Order: sequence, then C-alpha cells, then structure tokens
Amino acid sequence: MTYSDFTLEQLRRTFGLTVKDQQLFDPIGSLEPTGWLKQALANGTSLAVVSEKARSEFIVAPILMSLREMLGHRFQVFSGTRLDVDPDRGLRGESDFILANSPTSYALQAPLMVVLKAKKNDIEEGLGQCGAQMLGAQLYNRKDGLFTTCICGCVTTGELWQFLRLEHSELALHPRRLTIQEIGNVLWFLATCLEDFERRAAAVAAA
Repeated sequence: MTYSDFTLEQLRRTFGLTVKDQQLFDPIGSLEPTGWLKQALANGTSLAVVSEKARSEFIVAPILMSLREMLGHRFQVFSGTRLDVDPDRGLRGESDFILANSPTSYALQAPLMVVLKAKKNDIEEGLGQCGAQMLGAQLYNRKDGLFTTCICGCVTTGELWQFLRLEHSELALHPRRLTIQEIGNVLWFLATCLEDFERRAAAVAAA
C-alpha cells in the first residue's frame, strides 16, 4: 500500500483521524500575482489541457515558483520526492510537490506543506492521498525533532484548489474550493498556510 491507495475513509479508520469541514482562514485575503506569473498562466493554460503532467508543469509549478520568489526564497520546492516514513502502514511513495524549510534542494528537511496534483482531474479522489502525505510529513518532522502540531496540504486540478490542514489527529477540509481565476486568493492561501506553520513551529520551539 502507498499514499495513492488511501481514501479519506481508509485514512480515518487506519490512523484514527477525525475528518471534518472547517474554515481554515477567515477572511481570505489576496496577493497580487507578478507579471511573470500572469504571463506564464496565460501561456500555460492552453498547453495544460494535454495531460495531467502538463497541468503540473505549466500551471501548478509556476504558481509555486512565483510564490517562492514572493516570499523571498524562504522555502524549497521539492518535486517527485519520495516520502517513505512508515512503509508498513502505507505511508510511502512519491509526492507531487513538497514545500519545505530546507537549507538545500538536495535533501528534504522540515516539510511545510504538501501539494498534490489530482489524478484524472478528480479532487475527491485525491483527498485521501493528500491527507496520507500530510500525515507522512507530520511524522517525518517528528523524527527530525520538529514537533509542530499541524501541517497544511492542497489538492489541485490546476483549475480548482482544495486546501486541507492536519492538526494533531484532526483533518480539516476548507469548505470552498478556489479557482485559478482567483489566483490572488490561491497565492494568499498558500502563503498563509506556510506562515501559519512557521508561527506554530516557533511557538513550539519557544515553549
């Protein structure tokens, strides 16, 4: 069993998680996309209809790279990195994207957020996989001595963006999916998830 095999129900039963709908942040703000990102999305949208891989390369990746620039390169973007944390319980396999507070792009350290490209353009099907990867990232941090209480994630088709947050054993799903037409809100949500993680990590370290 790997991350991709999990449904929300399997995740709930296997790891005792509580799954619920919950507003993660309210109100939702906006970050102005750079001219570079606007042009990249304008060019990439027509190319992204070809395949899932194209959507990942021409829509999702530019958004994450632009966010990294906007936040002063405070995180690394890992693509296709294996996150084998607990293979016996199925917490193993590749991740689409992991945003991490790592000082190098050659070794994954301090995962902050998981971004999953929905297979077959089906966000519902990707929620269990994303939740499992978030749990894997949470355990990965604990093994490295980073005892944060939560980690965020996102499942996206490129067009739609569904955000999640795992805190302790509660998996919360933001009730409204954002669209690519709301790119300013998507960028704000991604940035706020990262900043929320950093704030909580600092509080734990100071305790």
